[in-house]
Amino acid sequence: MYVDSHCHLSFPELAADIDGVLARMRAADVCAAVNICTTLEEFEKVHGLALAQPDIWCSVGVHPDTQSGREPTVELLQELAQRPRIVAIGETGLDYYRLAEPLEWQRERFRIHIRAARAAAKPLVIHTRAAADDTLRIMREEGAAQVGGVMHCFTESAEVARAALDLGFYISFSGIVTFKNARALQAVAAEVPLDRMLVETDAPYLAPIPLRGKINEPSYIPHIAAKIAEIKSLPIEHVAETCSSNTFDLFKGLTRLSAN
Repeated sequence: MYVDSHCHLSFPELAADIDGVLARMRAADVCAAVNICTTLEEFEKVHGLALAQPDIWCSVGVHPDTQSGREPTVELLQELAQRPRIVAIGETGLDYYRLAEPLEWQRERFRIHIRAARAAAKPLVIHTRAAADDTLRIMREEGAAQVGGVMHCFTESAEVARAALDLGFYISFSGIVTFKNARALQAVAAEVPLDRMLVETDAPYLAPIPLRGKINEPSYIPHIAAKIAEIKSLPIEHVAETCSSNTFDLFKGLTRLSAN
């Protein structure tokens, strides 16, 4: 039994075939998925899917790369987070990869999400790219450890992973960990304790080997779990069960349903 801890089912690539995506997910023994919000404009669609499907839950937040659209406030995020089937605040964080300073707006938005998570008592889904030092600094300054959460689609160093683990966060690995050129990340995965690890697709992006180049979807999560099992020399069943249990422990409200 698997759980996809982070996907974007409301993105056009998957929404156009959502019935097929969900059918394939269930056939692959994926018993739950967390549909992640990236803008306030898409929130109702994200939340509506979670309300309509017994094995889908969701988050509320604004992705750090988003430069237009409605800006979140602590009060708005806290209010929306109280709706049924919302299990996290995010995706939030910092991303300096494509954007140039001044980026204080991005850092302030991240602080708003952490404050909202604390107010709503919901865990955080954190994205960090080319911004690890500032991400960890703001997490510490804003008390992110009080609610915990997950460092999603992790691609940083073992040192960054240890710092996040020390703050009580989980580390989530995506299809990137299966790539042939990802030896450094695979070494990090070997170090992260399995009881602090999640797996995710980040669908529709980052399809794992041997499906790289295809539109990613939750039914591909077993390939990621299999790579973690290989890295850690563990049975895939143990990896699947532990990562699923970790996801249920983190995101309160998810219900264990039997996959078809």
